[in-house]
Amino acid sequence: MEIVHEVAIVVLTDRGGRVLMQHRGHDAHVEPGKWTPPGGQLEPGEDAVTAAHRELLEETGLTAVLVPDRVVERAGPDGVGVRFHVFTGSTDACQDDVVLGEGLAMLFLTPDEIATKELAGNAHIFLNLV
Repeated sequence: MEIVHEVAIVVLTDRGGRVLMQHRGHDAHVEPGKWTPPGGQLEPGEDAVTAAHRELLEETGLTAVLVPDRVVERAGPDGVGVRFHVFTGSTDACQDDVVLGEGLAMLFLTPDEIATKELAGNAHIFLNLV
């Protein structure tokens, strides 16, 4: 599989163990209307950790210490290879601190709440739900 896209994903938890999740907009290029942790494509010349911090700030207004967790490679629906760089972190921020920069919503959700959402295809892997 040829890797064509590289994406940074941020699995951020608050003090209560809730995970920050984005409800993707209906105009999103990939999996519109579904839920996933924040993240996005690496820009040319950008490393994964820089992309993770940039995406978190752009999409939520938050900053955090992020730790590389794992790299997951998958073929997209079009057969194109995607490499996901998954980062984890925790924050003292609360819901009121989140600034919605992209999508329909950006919410801290409990595992039970996440289970009720229609998740993006790879979200299960990022959240260790498989």
